Amino acid sequence: MKRLPYQISTLLYCFNEQDEVLLMERAQEPNLGLWSPCGGKLDTLVGESPYACASREAREELGLSLSSSELHLAGIISEQGYQGQSHWLMFLFEVKARLNALPAVHREGRFAFFARAALAALKLPQTDRERIWPWFWAHRGGFFAAHCRCHADGRNEWALLESRASQRGS
Repeated sequence: MKRLPYQISTLLYCFNEQDEVLLMERAQEPNLGLWSPCGGKLDTLVGESPYACASREAREELGLSLSSSELHLAGIISEQGYQGQSHWLMFLFEVKARLNALPAVHREGRFAFFARAALAALKLPQTDRERIWPWFWAHRGGFFAAHCRCHADGRNEWALLESRASQRGS
């Protein structure tokens, strides 16, 4: 097994009143030129929690002030050997409040809202397209945990480790 640094991040799944999802076209790595939820890396040097990181990223990238109670932990994804560069541990949060405006362009990228069906035509990270988005939709309002072993040849081996359906029936 290749020894690589571990990156810990949060992703924010935000929706508007039409239930369109907010995505950022990334202007820098990782995932340069691809559409993904906004978010960022935990400040591990100060012991930042995933919830605190999600709240900070919402403030920095979206101009939103969110408390932990305004976030729903929708999933946890670990990616082993992503792009041969690092391992990732990602906390996926759905923002409970609906957005009523498009956030301003940010140094990390530009934002747009998309209907669920439109995601199929977008340039998305491979792991997002393969499993993360399908599992997010299937578990929306619930929770899932998964692991992906990323191979150098582009293949990914996935394991769904925990799966809890929504209690709200959505």
